[in-house]
Amino acid sequence: MSNQSDIKLTEVALRDGSHAVSHQYTVGQVTSVAKALNEAHVPYIEVSHGDGLGGSSLQYGQSLTDELKLIEAAVSVTDFSKIAVLLLPGIGTIEDLKKAAGLGAKMARVATHVTEADVSKQHIETAKDLGMETVGFLMMSHMAPASKLVEQAKLMENYGADTVYVVDSAGALLPHEVKERIAALRQELTVNIGFHAHNNLSLAMGNTLAAIEAGATRIDGSIRCLGAGAGNTQTEVLVAVLERMGLKTGVDLYKMMDIAEDIVAPILPKPQEINRDSLTLGYAGVYSSFLLHANRAAKRFNVDSRDILVELGRREIIGGQEDMIIDVAAELAKAKAPV
Repeated sequence: MSNQSDIKLTEVALRDGSHAVSHQYTVGQVTSVAKALNEAHVPYIEVSHGDGLGGSSLQYGQSLTDELKLIEAAVSVTDFSKIAVLLLPGIGTIEDLKKAAGLGAKMARVATHVTEADVSKQHIETAKDLGMETVGFLMMSHMAPASKLVEQAKLMENYGADTVYVVDSAGALLPHEVKERIAALRQELTVNIGFHAHNNLSLAMGNTLAAIEAGATRIDGSIRCLGAGAGNTQTEVLVAVLERMGLKTGVDLYKMMDIAEDIVAPILPKPQEINRDSLTLGYAGVYSSFLLHANRAAKRFNVDSRDILVELGRREIIGGQEDMIIDVAAELAKAKAPV
């Protein structure tokens, strides 16, 4: 079990939660959330488009507000919390990273598909050169065995990552699978190990605790569960659970409860819950940010969104292949049509 001073939380509602609000965050919303999280002593606050720096596009969803303005706003109201940004090589660029660092972002989380860590090299190295704390983020970790995960994590460690994350992008991992992956990384790596959960199978909290038990010390949460799919590990609940376990995070529990209730709840378009679509994401092992795209395609082609998601899972479609959602929906509609 990790030492109680070791659990460091990253709040992802202002990045992962961007999916849940269709990337419509305003400067006012980001300012009020970041200011309150800073007062609650949350160590890291991630701010970016849902798909990371440079994600605002027709393919991934256009932002209401330029994310650089949101990053700048968050930096301006935080003196304790460090602002983190997410970057997916191929979507975000080195130039985007430099701009974010110039605005005061202190942590770069470089995300790749679980088998493609090699594309993160120059981004992790650049982040280090910029003086940023660097995180390697291995997405869709359910799609590779622990041995492959270790191999890929070692690449990120060699590039200079301070932390490597097991990322359950689909919310598809089961607790014993989380434990196996985190334990394997803990055994083979010298850097910090992190875990990012999604709640599509109602396992975010259980998986997070399994990760901590196996040696993860960097943990992601989203306040009020504000994240893609059914959301992430609920931060304010996690703080309470860890306190019950005698694990201190340094985060003010009552303040987190108040932020969840008074500031974040009114931002949510609808309560984060496990519905048939988000449940299907976890069941089929599909990237959580595909949910809104699949819903739109289902309406457009008059097919069941669950059929789209299950077929995407069968084809092992990964982040960055959003265009396949329309193709699959069109094929399903064609197959359904009377000859």
